[in-house]
Amino acid sequence: MESRFLNEAVAALLRKVAQEAILPQYRSLSSHQVENKAADDVVTVADHLAEEMLAEGLAAIDPSLAIVGEEAAHADPSVLERLSSDCWIIDPLDGTNNFAAGKPPFGILLARATGGIAEAGWLYDPLSDRLCHAALGEGAYVDGERIRSRPTGEDEPVAAISLIFLTEEQREMVGRKLAPHYRLVEIPRCAAEQYPRLALGENDVSSFKRTLAWDHAAGVLFLNEAGGKACRLDGSEYRVDEGDKPGLVGASSPQIWDEFVARVTAEG
Repeated sequence: MESRFLNEAVAALLRKVAQEAILPQYRSLSSHQVENKAADDVVTVADHLAEEMLAEGLAAIDPSLAIVGEEAAHADPSVLERLSSDCWIIDPLDGTNNFAAGKPPFGILLARATGGIAEAGWLYDPLSDRLCHAALGEGAYVDGERIRSRPTGEDEPVAAISLIFLTEEQREMVGRKLAPHYRLVEIPRCAAEQYPRLALGENDVSSFKRTLAWDHAAGVLFLNEAGGKACRLDGSEYRVDEGDKPGLVGASSPQIWDEFVARVTAEG
């Protein structure tokens, strides 16, 4: 399918799912509609309904692709085997903890991958109707306008780093190696928001400990196509079929990425 028509079809689907499955539940959830999926992680009826609608809609757009949904993979880990094939990758409601608490940000993340590499990605914010998308080799766009990643321009680059999932040793490293050189801010706990922040001049760099495909496939592609830099800590390309392999850094420019990683990996 030609890229423009694919994007139009996906954009229409994302808006339909947001209007019918997600927004009607926002700030309207009952306690029995929210379940604990793991430590510090919840799932809601909106997640399940959104994933069902997205899977059905994507199968209609291109039935040749396998479908990997976050909730389907949680229920059946064998679904993850599809990530090495041509597939759609769905995060039906990124930022569920925020959504369940009745606060932004939250969004939908969607990617299309071939052989472990994302070739197209969409990051949709239902509250603002902002749609970020990118295609491999074709650039990054926000609401149809091509964009170039831009740093914040602050004297101390802004580093969005969550301490929630870090060990005590890693937290100490942040304080010793990074705090003197960056203005540290908390992450929004929503990759659908964090990657646009890196490209649109709000944050300069962010590191991610959890790197599952549905959280990062679309955002990594979007940031790289915008002219920023997102890859593994060792400089290798992010692949969707590597599981929750640690070590992923995104930055608004290659220079900021290089400086950040040099500080993180420096001896002492």
